[in-house]
Amino acid sequence: MSHPSTSHSPYLELDRDDWARLRQSHPMSLTAEDVRRIEGLGDRISVEEVEQVYLPLCRLINLYVTNSRRLRETTNEFLGERTGRTPFVIGVAGSVAVGKSTTARLLHDLMSRWPETPDVQLVTTDGFLYPNAVLEEKGLMSRKGFPESYDRRKLLRFVSSVKAGSPEVSAPVYSHLVYDIVPDEEVVVRQPDVLIIEGLNVLQPPVPRRDGSAGLAVSDFFDFSVYVDARTEDVKQWYLDRFQKLRTTAFADPESYFHRYAQMSAHDAEEFALSVWDAINGPNLQQNIAPTRGRATAVLTKGEDHSVHRVLLRKV
Repeated sequence: MSHPSTSHSPYLELDRDDWARLRQSHPMSLTAEDVRRIEGLGDRISVEEVEQVYLPLCRLINLYVTNSRRLRETTNEFLGERTGRTPFVIGVAGSVAVGKSTTARLLHDLMSRWPETPDVQLVTTDGFLYPNAVLEEKGLMSRKGFPESYDRRKLLRFVSSVKAGSPEVSAPVYSHLVYDIVPDEEVVVRQPDVLIIEGLNVLQPPVPRRDGSAGLAVSDFFDFSVYVDARTEDVKQWYLDRFQKLRTTAFADPESYFHRYAQMSAHDAEEFALSVWDAINGPNLQQNIAPTRGRATAVLTKGEDHSVHRVLLRKV
């Protein structure tokens, strides 16, 4: 096992081989076809990667789930009360194009196959973006994805209701095809064993109130959190590569908000994608997303080839 870079680090650092051993022969439950279905455009996830990185992670989270239940039972015994079960909530954060959505989907599919957590739901924070009409009104269309472009109060109410044990909690639905919130459509969360919340800014610290006091943050309700990390230069290149691939896939749909970019030359598309990265995604990563990395329970660090080569695990 590797050691922290300094004795003051809150994390244990494990290289890929050390981390892979922690799987402890837990059976692989996803097929190569499953992995191809789960991986995002531009991500390169192999069955070996799932076995060596994501299975050990799911095994660790399963231990957290089990011990969370034991802690609840112990607390109930101490209080002489009987409180209901609430979902174990996992946050997954990281930059655009870093592979956080693939990570969230892998956790969802793997954990659904554990006997202790058969009911796992996944919600993305895209649904809590303000509708485009509101963003236009607020002058925030060019800052879509920045913290201020989200209805943070609605997101906070959603997560707090889930952790309060509400029988049903609804979340809005976002369409990447039309690049907007879908009116009159929602996803309903009904007390799952595990709820995974994936998004750019889910590890943001609380926003100070006007009187200077600290408010609540979405991450205050997380039982475990994962930050997907990579060098900024690599994430930028992955974003550019993905944009080019989207031109021949999703953007080719005439209904797509981005259909006009499918008609661009490869050179013009590259220039446009660079301008978007430099004006929006790059600054958002540096100013808002990367600074939250130290708030995660686990950090998965990817190399240039998209594979995870190091895991940081917060000391308990």
